[in-house]
Amino acid sequence: MLPIRLGINIDHIATLRNARGGRHPDPLRAAKAAVAAGADNITAHLREDRRHIRDDDIARLSAAALAPLNLEMAVTPEMLAIALEVRPQASCLVPERREELTTEGGLDFASQIDTLAPFVGELRRAGIHVSLFIDPELAQIRASRQVGADAIELHTGAYCAAATAGDRTTLKRELKRLEEAAREAASIGLEVHAGHGFDYDNVGAVAAIPEIVELNIGHYLVGEALFVSLAESVGRMRAIMDEARGTLQPRDTQARAAGT
Repeated sequence: MLPIRLGINIDHIATLRNARGGRHPDPLRAAKAAVAAGADNITAHLREDRRHIRDDDIARLSAAALAPLNLEMAVTPEMLAIALEVRPQASCLVPERREELTTEGGLDFASQIDTLAPFVGELRRAGIHVSLFIDPELAQIRASRQVGADAIELHTGAYCAAATAGDRTTLKRELKRLEEAAREAASIGLEVHAGHGFDYDNVGAVAAIPEIVELNIGHYLVGEALFVSLAESVGRMRAIMDEARGTLQPRDTQARAAGT
């Protein structure tokens, strides 16, 4: 079966640091702890307003080379220039609005193919693996392929919100949407990631979707670290994901690969 990677988003380590200034707590130290506890890559979102991660954080993370760096970024000339200078291993293109507390939904690529294709092309020519943060909609998946992306990251906010609310009807519907989206994306050659809103209780069902090869998780694990430690919170998430993945039988992945 395909293994599943765990990406740790360290944005809110920087949020806490910025609340008082200075360098503590240090996002680079958090990244080291996360990797030691089982993270496969580090995600950091450099926003236009620099509300958490800052340029120096990206430079230090890149120089440290602890694990592959996934740079979340808006589709702007400023961020393109930074990505081309830093050359992270991966870049995830996300929507961004100043007034939002966190990313609220997927990027609409279907209506912007002509604009986004050259942007994606520049990143890929620099050797950067490009993923697109999208809602689990077939039109967005097909557009992602058209603009030349390597991967998609499915926005799991609606699924996770339903799980938190105990809304079993919506939960079932949203999980089915994720499963169908992952299957479609993999069938047309896109690598499939997922993220937004995961916790210990809701992550298992998504980790068990055979086509999904990476989950990106941040806010919940940083919050849990206040009560245990970052190493323990990441380690527990790693164990839950691996256990969910272990429930798959070889025939699950073989059948999906054959398109049946």
